[in-house]
Amino acid sequence: MTEQITPQAFLAGRLLLESEVPSEFLTNKDVITEPSIITENGRYHCRRCCNEHRELFATAPCAWCGNRHCIYCRNCLMLGRVTACRKLVRWKGEPYAFPSHSNVLQWKGTLSHGQRHASLQAVQYWKQKEDHIIWAVCGSGKTEIVFDAVAQSLANGERILLATPRVDVVKELYPRFKQAFPSITITALYGDSPSVFHPAQLVIATTHQTFRFKKAFDFVIVDEVDAFPFSCDQSLQLSVNEARRPLAPILYLSATPSRSLLEQNKRITKVSTRYHGHPLPLPSFVWIGNWRKTVMRRKLPSKLVTWLEKHHRKPVFLFVPSIPVLEQVSAALKQLGYIHDAVHAEDPHRHEKVTRFRDGVTKLLVTTTILERGVTVPRVQVAVLGAEHSVFSEAALVQISGRVGRSHRHPTGDIAFFHYGVSKAMKRCRQQLQQMNREGF
Repeated sequence: MTEQITPQAFLAGRLLLESEVPSEFLTNKDVITEPSIITENGRYHCRRCCNEHRELFATAPCAWCGNRHCIYCRNCLMLGRVTACRKLVRWKGEPYAFPSHSNVLQWKGTLSHGQRHASLQAVQYWKQKEDHIIWAVCGSGKTEIVFDAVAQSLANGERILLATPRVDVVKELYPRFKQAFPSITITALYGDSPSVFHPAQLVIATTHQTFRFKKAFDFVIVDEVDAFPFSCDQSLQLSVNEARRPLAPILYLSATPSRSLLEQNKRITKVSTRYHGHPLPLPSFVWIGNWRKTVMRRKLPSKLVTWLEKHHRKPVFLFVPSIPVLEQVSAALKQLGYIHDAVHAEDPHRHEKVTRFRDGVTKLLVTTTILERGVTVPRVQVAVLGAEHSVFSEAALVQISGRVGRSHRHPTGDIAFFHYGVSKAMKRCRQQLQQMNREGF
């Protein structure tokens, strides 16, 4: 690797552990090292992830320094252990220069009216170096919206980061951008990614990977800015901000931006219609009484069974609020003779089950909120059992509703919220979807 890449190309814009850097690079005059963990006013500070929470530091015996109580940061442990005795390495010389590209976008599709407006706004705010939110409904085609802004940035010889909280999204976006920009160096970075590092002009990465970048990018796009864990992890939000160069704009993409994000950013573009031009399907509210007592007896509410029978020839998502409820519902479905799969975040066979569902092998998939986003299946119908549960926030219910009607061949579908009392989140979800339809039509 060191025969093919220079210290500048390897290190510019990055912050790495000494163990991650070829030893011959460490003697370069433009390579500097600095402590990984420092103490400021009696508080520990991790210089890689900016963590300052005392409970996220710990001590352990250290093979590097021999100290039996060496301090390390737990917040960014998944990227390799940062300890008080180890150094971080960065480049202090000239930034790595990327080429300018003309006519680089090879995507031949056509944008809808809403997509086109948002695309023009994205380009405009990129030119003005201003942060910007695109609030686009589920199924609006957010990826295609950013293509023109990316192309303009590449034409200026800029380096771009497309960050997203979820590994699945990185894996999905990488081939799409490779196809749209075939002449550009692109890399995908995530926990188990096979990519060998090279100085790519477009980096598609999980937000955790941004801990390794400092002042590296001229244009930053954050997809699914509302998704866990980015939405509730201040260190990830700060890390994305630290990864951009001074004056570099950030473009946020979301179907369900938080109120705080909307309040912090005044430049907001809405896309209220899907790419196929049909209205968003609206959820119905179905009261089923004390459903918990029913499922504890390994039975299902009769109205839910009737709904499942109605859609037995179509793919169905059945969302439940917790793993215990999932197990009870799965047992009840087995007793009723339903062939189905059940998935949750800790399920080691989750990806195989989702693939079977996508391929039509399984028609019914019971799931927790782990699949509230990211899985698109034509003709899918959606039910939420216990929709009043606190785990089903307004944003979660909007995302769940967004699974239905995404295909241009099947733009409608059924969404049913089965409940024991209508929650504020349920009302706000339906109101948000109704408002988007009013704005779009």
